Amino acid sequence: MVTASTDKFSAGEQGLGYIYQARLALLHLLQLPEGTAVFLEKDDDLDFIDGDGDKSLASLKHKAIGDRLTDLSTDFWKSVNIWLARYKRDGRAASNLRFFLFTTGTVSVDSFLARLLFDRPVASGEVATLTELADAALAKSTSKLIAPIATSFNELSDTEKQDFLERILILDGSPRIGDIPATIRDKHMRSIRREHREFVFERLEGWWTDAVIKQLTGANTEGIFGYEVSDKLSNLAEEYKAENLPITFRGKVPAGEIDTEADTRLFVAQLREIGISSSRIRSAILDYYRAFEQRSAWARENLLVSGEVEEYEDRLADEWNRYKDVAFEKVRGDSAEDALREAGATLYNWAEFETGKIESLRIRAQVTEPYVLRGSFHILADAAPEPRVYWHPRFLDRLGKALGVAP
Repeated sequence: MVTASTDKFSAGEQGLGYIYQARLALLHLLQLPEGTAVFLEKDDDLDFIDGDGDKSLASLKHKAIGDRLTDLSTDFWKSVNIWLARYKRDGRAASNLRFFLFTTGTVSVDSFLARLLFDRPVASGEVATLTELADAALAKSTSKLIAPIATSFNELSDTEKQDFLERILILDGSPRIGDIPATIRDKHMRSIRREHREFVFERLEGWWTDAVIKQLTGANTEGIFGYEVSDKLSNLAEEYKAENLPITFRGKVPAGEIDTEADTRLFVAQLREIGISSSRIRSAILDYYRAFEQRSAWARENLLVSGEVEEYEDRLADEWNRYKDVAFEKVRGDSAEDALREAGATLYNWAEFETGKIESLRIRAQVTEPYVLRGSFHILADAAPEPRVYWHPRFLDRLGKALGVAP
């Protein structure tokens, strides 16, 4: 059981609030029209701007289980303080603002705040206006925090107070931070097979976090639109269809430094044998790393059919063997080393640049990422105890002698 920290210097709750802010923004952007844009930490925790330019400011409260909002809850009045400043700035009754309070807590049934709940019908006999109820609540307050907020509120006319309060909507019982992923998976990923939804959500949230960081750091000054989320989710869903696989290692590099001279792996030694430049060897090392890690990720997510990788490697090895016979056709027992290297380079260049055009050499029909194919050839060239593909015509002979094995 996880207990709350009692350390007064702990930033855990604040950190949780920031994560909640981003997650709840993602959830609601999925629920709103695609032309809606969201800004974080602008006029409020979240600003939603719809296609007509109308703005909704949202304050978020992730509270302890069982927490309740009452007439004088500081969570409500602190939000009111923010909203009052925006309301006055934007022309008061002439403004196009609406105000939302999302809270994981619930509103007490005997509080006037219950009048601000979503879809709450007005009970018969309710004759007091929101303005009268708010004034009565503030008159009972002795809070030093609420006092200046009451002063600011009372600067409005009674008509403006009523207009301001009618713009407020409280959505209590909002999903808690740990519940949001399941809500998104269950309600917004129904076109994706259930066993893949968790991985799709992880990738969607990774993309979303990056988009939020760019906005908060000023790298992107525009809002994040709902259609951007829809497009990203659609693209991710496509990668998990039967004829495709997700590509998640594009642009990734190994943790350690790449040293082409000191690398002792067999596929690297093969490239040195045919005189491949250091820069091309570095590219080969990256292709090997990305293909190897990508296969491992597919396996962890149970995306591969039993025997699929083995069958794929068999196809690559068979095609390599056919082209090898062509590339080595003029190689003789007394061929000079330069001729042997040239034949090997021809074979390697075919594997690196030509095989990507052959649809039958894709692991699946829609997997066209080059590193998958190129890296798979390097994996075959690194196989033990003997490589399944090689580039230099005499490489197997030389390898046998180096290992003390008779050719």
